Amino acid sequence: MSEPYGESGDIFKVSVFLVLCNRLVAVCFACGMIFGKGEAIKNAAPLWKYCAISLSNVGATWCQYEALKYVSFPVQMLGKSFKMMPVMIWGILISQKRYGWSDWAVAAAVTGGVTEFLMTGSIKAKHSTGTGAYGLFLLLVFLGLDGFTSTFQEKLFKQHSTTKYNQMFYVNSFSCIVSFVTLLASQKAGEALRFCSAHPAILTDAFTLSAAAVGGQWFIYSQVKEFGALVFAATMNLRQVISILVSYATYHHTLQGPQAIGLLLVFGGLFYKSYLGLSAAPERKEAKGETDPLLSGNRQDVEAPSSAKA
Repeated sequence: MSEPYGESGDIFKVSVFLVLCNRLVAVCFACGMIFGKGEAIKNAAPLWKYCAISLSNVGATWCQYEALKYVSFPVQMLGKSFKMMPVMIWGILISQKRYGWSDWAVAAAVTGGVTEFLMTGSIKAKHSTGTGAYGLFLLLVFLGLDGFTSTFQEKLFKQHSTTKYNQMFYVNSFSCIVSFVTLLASQKAGEALRFCSAHPAILTDAFTLSAAAVGGQWFIYSQVKEFGALVFAATMNLRQVISILVSYATYHHTLQGPQAIGLLLVFGGLFYKSYLGLSAAPERKEAKGETDPLLSGNRQDVEAPSSAKA
């Protein structure tokens, strides 16, 4: 979405096409795992609940990809850290959850760090065709939709005891339908196909991105199940730091001094939260069915790797 293809320097602009590719690969993977493990293919929850998750997830993923046209990858990546506050608000509204002072303190630190990062340096993508403000707006919409997605998913797991592959299959199946209809309705299908014909390398990049996304989904479900939410949260924090640093090194983004302070504030707060959770026996929290705001928002989190063109 931000790197040119071919000698003409064409930029791929059809975000929903990438969403469709991601979801098709995810459906194939989930279907194979269901039959391989001998699980029932029948939906464990009402279909409308899968559809609700799918709609919000497709919208969030589209906003995420679309934002890369206007803001740099590090900005998009850092913006994901901002999701704690929306997730906590959705948790209160949907599941009547309660959060302690440390949760709100960390959320405030992360919010302040992200705000400082965004306000004290360049945030635009290298080949931006619009304003950075519009990119930030897309990130805000992404955060709201993503917070709803993860919160509703957690509720589905608890109420209907869905397996990870059952939920992955149905949510991604609905997402395929939604993204395909959106692609046709937006009249972008022809543009996407013409670009693929002119630049076949986009197909390799799209498949690589989709495979990485599916692998990420499997890793998320598996690590949470085997090791708990807080271990996964700590892993995600480290991954964000590495991704941002790799992106800066690869694409030579400029990092201002105040932005570095913002980064330290964000990741300092996140790692402190992870440390507190790991020190407080996370097994007891999982047994009570509590959801940590660091975990929420990552089950269907699909993003472009820092080294990917798309």
